[in-house]
Amino acid sequence: MSKAVATADLDTDRNWTESEFISAAMEWHFSPATGSPFWLERAGSLEFDPRRDVRTHADLRLFPNVVNELREIPLEDLIPRGYHGQADVIGSYDSGGTTGAPKRVALLADWFERSLAWKSGRMDELGFPTGANWLTVAPSGPHIFGRLMAELPRMRGGIGFTVDLDPRWVRKCLSEGRAQEAERYAEHVVDQVASILIQQDIGVLVATPPLLERMTARDELIDAINTKVKVIMWGGAHMDPDTRYILQHEIFPNVALRGQYGSTMILGGSMERATSEPGDRSCVFDSFSPYTTFSVVDPVSHLDVAEGARGQVVMHHLSKSLLLPNNLERDMATRVAAPPGALGVSVADVAPVSMFEDSTVIEGVY
Repeated sequence: MSKAVATADLDTDRNWTESEFISAAMEWHFSPATGSPFWLERAGSLEFDPRRDVRTHADLRLFPNVVNELREIPLEDLIPRGYHGQADVIGSYDSGGTTGAPKRVALLADWFERSLAWKSGRMDELGFPTGANWLTVAPSGPHIFGRLMAELPRMRGGIGFTVDLDPRWVRKCLSEGRAQEAERYAEHVVDQVASILIQQDIGVLVATPPLLERMTARDELIDAINTKVKVIMWGGAHMDPDTRYILQHEIFPNVALRGQYGSTMILGGSMERATSEPGDRSCVFDSFSPYTTFSVVDPVSHLDVAEGARGQVVMHHLSKSLLLPNNLERDMATRVAAPPGALGVSVADVAPVSMFEDSTVIEGVY
């Protein structure tokens, strides 16, 4: 495979071998003609040559974790030169700000469309209806999750209804001891949810676990969801296995409960693995390999944990539009074998760490 073919085909659906894909990504992002200003400048300070030394998924650990630098650098510096100034940039999107000032990445149209197509395909596998209206309770504005959820109902033939969230305000209230104010805000959000759920025909409900639990305190919402909704998609905060089991089997027995897990720093997320094993309370997430992948490492040594062991999640993004490897996330998870042929690992039973980068982690409503 020539370098020209490798870089030109980076985002095509072909049967990549691991070394072919990783090599193509390194060639694209570190060639002077195609790499981004950020990585081309950073290459000089690396203690290795990415185009020569990075050939496998495991080699991504050679990279430093650069995500904190994304709080301050010009966004244009992240866009690869290989787009020749013609990149179709949908916008700038922020991290949630859970651990400090938000980090920013550029969402390019080619990746956006590719990610949506993959997610919609996974939804088909998980029994999401087509032609159904959606109600998404999620942050909009600088948050990529809201942008993704605004597009999916249209793609799948339905109408998208939304209730906006401001997770940063909720976290600020909680961190400053203003729990009553956060409580009032959350109830204000649920009031808006009730108005839409009761008045409109909603087939898919997208919400965070804390808000789902709040909805269960209102009988009229339980009735509306069990009567109308076909699938609840949860994400944005963790859900423990027992809560998931109770919601699925005792409170919303007529509704499929499906999880998603991701991060702005990988420009998207993963979907829950479909499973038919009776009594299994684990929720396994498979990544969009080879473009977004997971590792699970020991929090102290940063070495890979064994399959079945818990550790801290590391996320990697390698696409034509962005290179962001070796990002240590604020979550713990159990390492699970990835599907055959996929790079990295899958993760199960995700939960936040209590402290991250010397800050207390507050999930809030998102």
